[in-house]
Order: sequence, then structure tokens, then C-alpha cells
Amino acid sequence: MGIDKTLVRSLSLFDKTSDSDLDKLLDSAVSRRIPQGQAVFEQGGLATHFYLLLHGRLKVVQVTADGQQIIVRMVHPGDLFGFAKALQRDDYPGTAIAAAESVVLVWMTDMWQLFVEQNPALAIGAMKTIGQRLEEAHTRIREMSTQEVERRVAHVVLRLIKQAGKKEDNGIRIDFQISRQDIAEMTGTTLHTVSRILSAWETKGLVEGGRQKLLVLDPTRLSQLADGDRE
Repeated sequence: MGIDKTLVRSLSLFDKTSDSDLDKLLDSAVSRRIPQGQAVFEQGGLATHFYLLLHGRLKVVQVTADGQQIIVRMVHPGDLFGFAKALQRDDYPGTAIAAAESVVLVWMTDMWQLFVEQNPALAIGAMKTIGQRLEEAHTRIREMSTQEVERRVAHVVLRLIKQAGKKEDNGIRIDFQISRQDIAEMTGTTLHTVSRILSAWETKGLVEGGRQKLLVLDPTRLSQLADGDRE
């Protein structure tokens, strides 16, 4: 499919990229539409390409040595992902799956060095992305090591509405399909536990659920729960 230059230009990653440099980047890229549920690449596969999400949402999942599947991160519009080369890897450490119909730009991995050398702003953007991922990973490790499950679930939901929240009359809706199983995989717990917690929150008027939908009715109270306030 063709590349919409105006959509690319609107991303903060390209704020300082000249029109001529942007044209060169796009000339070497291809655009792909990823249907919901389809994988962009799979864990352990040879890292032949790297990507930029233009539209939609992706979840990156990993299967641990004992067979447990966890969601390690969400990919949002404007995010670079799959750049294993920058991490000194030849394979993809996880599987990227479209949580909603998505559009990505794709470059060959061999272009990564040229990509960052000729575009300092993009190199800085990539470094920021890596830093944010490390910070989020450390935060999640700390939460799983020190916090009870309800607080971990609250933190995940708050992060999701910050990254992908759409304001509505009565709350903030996560703007892509999110299941209770997804939340369980983000928090290192079970579907049963997440279902019990969300059902209790619905009773208290904190959230409103639905089939793979979640509307946060009271983000302030949810923040208090995340901080450990049970009052």
C-alpha cells in the first residue's frame, strides 16, 4: 500500500526531519496493513526488518522457558519497534501482534545503521524508545516484586488510559480491544484473579467492562488504589 507522507510528518519522531530527508526515508520503506490478530514478526525469528507503527496498536508478547505467555509492552502510533540490531540481536525477542488493525512502515534491518547515522533526530528517538522500555520494564519488575495484585492491575490500567485513552462523557475508554486475559499477561497473574478484581471495581463504580472493552469511570480513585489507599 502507498505511504501517506502527511501521516508520517505528523509524528513527533519526524519533527526535525527535513522534507528531503523524509522523502529519502520513505523511498526506502514499504507500508503494510496488519489485520487485527496477525503477527508482524514472531519470537525467535530472524530480525530481517524494523518497523514504525503509523496507525493502530500492537502488543509484544513473549513465551517464557516454562511456557507462560506474557505481554511485555504495547506499541503505540509513532513508536519504533523490532529494531533488534540496536540491541545487538539477530532475532526478535518477542512476537508483535496487532491488537487492532494497524499500519506499519517497514525497513530492511541492513538499513538501520544508515537510518540513524543520517538522521540524528531519529537516532535520539530510538534511544529514547529504548530508555522508556527499560524504565517501564524496571517499573513492572518492581511492581511484581513488591505490590499485591490489585495494585499491579491498577497501575497497568492507568498506564493504558494514559497511552491509549479516549475521553468520553462518563470516563476514559481504552481505545483498542483489551481482554481480561491481556491484563493478566501484563501483570503476571491469572485470568481468574483479574476477573475478580475488575468485577469488584465495576460494583464500586470504578470501571465499566464489556467484551474486550474497558471504560475507566473514576481514574482518581483508581490512582489511589494504585498508591495502596484502600479507604
